Amino acid sequence: MRISLSKVRVLFTDFLIAVQGKEKNFTDGSIKRAIFMLSVPMILEMVMESLFAVVDVFFVSKVSVDAVAVVGLTESILTLLYAVAMGLSMGATAMIARRIGERNPEGAANAAGQILTLTFFVSVLIGIAGLLYAEEILMLMGASAELANSGKIYTQWMIGGNITIMLLFIINAIFRGAGDASLAMRVLWISNGINIVLDPCLIMGWGFFPELGLEGAAIATNIGRGIGVLFQVYALFSSRSIINLKLSDFTLQRDVVAILLKLSSSATLQFMIGSASWVFMLRIISEFGSNAVAGYTIAFRIIIFTILPSWGVANAAATLVGQNLGANKPDQAEKAVWLASFYNMLFLAVISLIFFIRAEDFVNIFTSVPEVVKEATLSLKIICCGYIFFAYGMVISQSFNGAGDTYTPTLINFICYWLIQIPLAWFAAVNFGFGASGVYFSIAFSLSILAIISIILFKRGKWKKVQV
Repeated sequence: MRISLSKVRVLFTDFLIAVQGKEKNFTDGSIKRAIFMLSVPMILEMVMESLFAVVDVFFVSKVSVDAVAVVGLTESILTLLYAVAMGLSMGATAMIARRIGERNPEGAANAAGQILTLTFFVSVLIGIAGLLYAEEILMLMGASAELANSGKIYTQWMIGGNITIMLLFIINAIFRGAGDASLAMRVLWISNGINIVLDPCLIMGWGFFPELGLEGAAIATNIGRGIGVLFQVYALFSSRSIINLKLSDFTLQRDVVAILLKLSSSATLQFMIGSASWVFMLRIISEFGSNAVAGYTIAFRIIIFTILPSWGVANAAATLVGQNLGANKPDQAEKAVWLASFYNMLFLAVISLIFFIRAEDFVNIFTSVPEVVKEATLSLKIICCGYIFFAYGMVISQSFNGAGDTYTPTLINFICYWLIQIPLAWFAAVNFGFGASGVYFSIAFSLSILAIISIILFKRGKWKKVQV
């Protein structure tokens, strides 16, 4: 009993250190402890992000089924935006983690300044397109003219205000690459905490707030994320930060930009391939009506609630790979990946079992419309069957990125999503008459194949030789 209590005390102490961000060195000492120290704040960060996603759709579902459908269609477009943000952030994370491993904080800060400058110009161009063509974008995704007209204001807010999303992604990725996952966690808790408070106030018109319905959800999101970005910028220019930015770091340098663009372009394509597949999935599902779209949207938000914490583990592995390669410790980097993958598999195995047994209970929290409940429940039960395999796939894919090998996961995504998932979904759902369930089966199957291919290529070890 004494030994057990002693271990609990040590674990609790390490938990507090991880949350407070006191541990900065992840290339020396125990690999298990390093995974724990990075994973805890990253998981807590993703828990808040996933909690917001669930709370958001909960209040939107009180407006109407059409409102949920608009959110689903807009989110499918935003996944493309997230792909750009994640691609840029992976380039930044890989370079910054490598510089930190080399004990070169000035080089890390310089890379951070370059990626932020590039992000600003990209987000402005995307925002202009969203403001001008929101209605056309919704109709392109399969929305009726009436639905597109009523929902365009939400889409304009979300795509037009994309700079808050982009910067939140990029700057938190900078903090993670530097090993300061605790700071990234605090930013997202502040940002999404504000979102959660403002959501019901602006959607439902609580207290002295106006009742704005669906538009209120978009405004709350932009306000919350905007405040989070202001906190990030303050931290970046603080002398206490590992990444201490100076105005000179924002002056573009050809050699640094060239490396970042090389890393980020293939990483962006990688995530774009995966995100576009989700867009195609939703487009196929839209053939079966608003109830199917709403059901899939609710199921997808519930899935995010469980998948995002797992991405915290995957991001921890990516940081450890980058820093250990920078410190010339490739074997330690590999051990970290296998351990993180195993821990992730155990977690998602439990989650998938819970969902398979109690899926309908989770769905009923968000809607009582029988047709929507049926679709969302079916989606959850089928997709969660691929969780156990995907646990390895997501960690290993991020580890390739952390090493600077963004090409390999891009190729894997292209094969699994575009050559397997999309054709299989179309033929199963439309040609063979399985309906939306054909889409769900194709998702579970392709995620399993992705994991198998990732494991095979990771074992070959070419990622250890990538220069960043």
